[in-house]
Amino acid sequence: MTDEPSGHLLHNLLLFGRLLRGLGLEVNPGRMMDWVEALAAIEIGRRSDFYYAARCLLVHRREDVALFDQAFNLFWRKPAEGWSTLDLRDIRQHVRPPHPLIQPPPLRQPNQTDGGDGRPAAPETPILEISQTYSGRELLRRKDFGELSAEELAEVKRLMAHLVWRLGQRRTRRLRPGGGRQVDWRRSLRRNFRYGGELLEWARREAKWKPRPLVIIADVSGSMERYTRLLLSFIYSLAGGLAQPVEAFVFSTRLTHITRQLRTGAADLALRLVAQQVPDWSGGTRIGEALKTFNYDWARRLLGRGAVVLLISDGWDRGEPELLGQEMARLQRSCYRLIWLNPLLGSPEYRPLTRGMQAALPYVDDFLPVHNLVSLEDLADHLLKLDDRRPFGRKT
Repeated sequence: MTDEPSGHLLHNLLLFGRLLRGLGLEVNPGRMMDWVEALAAIEIGRRSDFYYAARCLLVHRREDVALFDQAFNLFWRKPAEGWSTLDLRDIRQHVRPPHPLIQPPPLRQPNQTDGGDGRPAAPETPILEISQTYSGRELLRRKDFGELSAEELAEVKRLMAHLVWRLGQRRTRRLRPGGGRQVDWRRSLRRNFRYGGELLEWARREAKWKPRPLVIIADVSGSMERYTRLLLSFIYSLAGGLAQPVEAFVFSTRLTHITRQLRTGAADLALRLVAQQVPDWSGGTRIGEALKTFNYDWARRLLGRGAVVLLISDGWDRGEPELLGQEMARLQRSCYRLIWLNPLLGSPEYRPLTRGMQAALPYVDDFLPVHNLVSLEDLADHLLKLDDRRPFGRKT
């Protein structure tokens, strides 16, 4: 569920309704109110849900679908500029309105001058200037987390709380009633008692699917200081946005389990409790020793059901690279997918040349950036598309 639209979004919804009416679609205030109310029941962040909700409530003739699609893609696109102009004639010249449009003559303004022949001057071509919701925050979405001001940081946290997180599912060994190939003999016999025991109806079973567990191991050392607090907000929103179990750990020179603190209702209180719980906050970095503690103390109880592991770190390590490589190999064998999120990877000049990254990369399945909102949106899409098979080799 999402909040009711407000601010620029509501303003743009009204502009889009005016655009459709200008193109000849039968859009009235009642249908616009229905659309606004429907947005509270969908995920606005998903473009497909937003599109089908609008088309279902605003388009009532089949011949208007193509025109609506053209107007929707043009209006709700992601331009490079924050403002753009839309000339209605570019679309309207291809369509004839369903009903004659009778417009009153334009009122003459006091300062309007006549033409040379005494007739009023022709009005200028109407241009609709629009401020689009997606482009208004484009600069903030692409700005590096380490460069945000206090006001931008608060806005990014609010936008981060509305991200939709879904994780790929795994096929379990259990079966459930359904349309699969396997015959459910017990249910078949029980169902056919009504026919005197004659087998006339067959009950079948299909595979049962469950969401994969998620384990997050985040670096809170001194080299990650400018990203740490915002990434903890990301971990908090991820833990609250997923239905499956989420276990969270942070490390600097030692590993600390913070799942209980993240279950606190308020985000700010949860982050304060995490800061109080971690004794080595902004200290040195020993990734290998932290992973060894996790592998020996936690891996068996948390990674036994095809879990996905998110390891968040910049790769600066003061420990032994041989230990890091050994523990990364063990961690990869224990989980379904090992994803390393590096905030430095968002820079085009970054190269993973440190000894720690060189030792860890051979055992990383996905090496992804996590430096702005766009990278988090890409991560959400990546997690949603996880299939039921373990990849072979590292994807970069």
